[in-house]
Amino acid sequence: MQHKAISSQHLNSTARAHSSEIRAAMAALAVVFTIAILALCSAVVAAADPATADTRNFTIPSPRSTTTTAKGPVTYVFGDSMSDVGNNNYFPMSLAKSNYPWYGIDYPGRQATGRFTNGKTIGDYMADKFGVPSPPPFLSLSLARKDDVLGGVNFASGGAGILNETGVYFVQYLSFDEQITCFETVKKAMIAMVGKEAAEAAVNAALFQIGLGSNDYINNFLQPFMADGTTYTHDQFIRLLITTLDRQLKRLYGLGARKVVFNGLAPLGCIPSQRVHSTDGKCLGKVNAYAVKFNAAAQKLLDGMNAKLPGAQMALADCYSVVMELIEHPEKHGFTTAHTSCCNVDTEVGGLCLPNTRPCSDRSAFVFWDAYHTSDAANKVIADRLWAGMMASAGHGGGASAPPSVGASPAPAPFPSEDY
Repeated sequence: MQHKAISSQHLNSTARAHSSEIRAAMAALAVVFTIAILALCSAVVAAADPATADTRNFTIPSPRSTTTTAKGPVTYVFGDSMSDVGNNNYFPMSLAKSNYPWYGIDYPGRQATGRFTNGKTIGDYMADKFGVPSPPPFLSLSLARKDDVLGGVNFASGGAGILNETGVYFVQYLSFDEQITCFETVKKAMIAMVGKEAAEAAVNAALFQIGLGSNDYINNFLQPFMADGTTYTHDQFIRLLITTLDRQLKRLYGLGARKVVFNGLAPLGCIPSQRVHSTDGKCLGKVNAYAVKFNAAAQKLLDGMNAKLPGAQMALADCYSVVMELIEHPEKHGFTTAHTSCCNVDTEVGGLCLPNTRPCSDRSAFVFWDAYHTSDAANKVIADRLWAGMMASAGHGGGASAPPSVGASPAPAPFPSEDY
């Protein structure tokens, strides 16, 4: 018995030491790429030349009228691969890319654009509803052009998470902190172009859409080779996520963000890449419980910010209930399959629809496009449901002229499974 106790203690000590080594290595790698990203953001903003910018038609946004048709809100998008519209295409060494067939096969022009789906993202469909173009990827912009500076921008990057160490094995991507830094460069360009007062008013009136957290679980906490899963209990991990998110949202608030929609986590235990780890092919109840607990903590954080920060209008979008309905009752929305991916890549390394895979014959019948991402058809339904929830919360019957406001309903209990 004594020998076993010593061995166990030795193993625990070795595991802790190994975990520390992993975290140190990951941190060092993150620092290297953070420096590279900051240099890239600086290079983009350095291209701006305020002296040559056309500012004649810029006006300070005013409250939207309910009696006239007004242009939708300027939107800034932050997020991961569910929201990325091409930023990662600009990273030569990024391992999180989708700029190849079959991606984009149902997008206008049938070309891959860097979106991690066969067509449009949820954000694309939401932009349609707001009556504005889908914001372009930040890394495609020239900040010397008025339209690039004063219009909406998408900073989302495949592989990103709330934590800087999340997704580090994708090599090149924009973490949430780096995305905020890039937004800061946009605001500096705005100030140089139209003045501080007008820039501040424009940012205050804009809608900030944030979709992050999935990778912090799928590509961090739940991965055996990532240190966070062995270093923290789930309660400790939640506190780390929320503490970090608190700092990041306050940073955005300090930069002028007032209207913020944070997308709650979907039922992560039901995505194809997680189902394959169950013994019965059902959703992983334990992983869904993680998502429910995170969403509750995020809701509490946002409520606290609304109470403490003057002018803050921050809401949690209830993605969990919306996506769960598609999974439990796909037939209600015209789908036939919600347990596996159209490309049949649930067990493939990476889980993406590579050019050598063969997509399903009816792409509109599948909720999931690949092992991680929803299909174009599902994204449209999700956007429709989120929009309806926004309008109901705001007290409007619908229409693109309604103000950008979101209400969230409580997430249901995790999907039952023997693998809880």
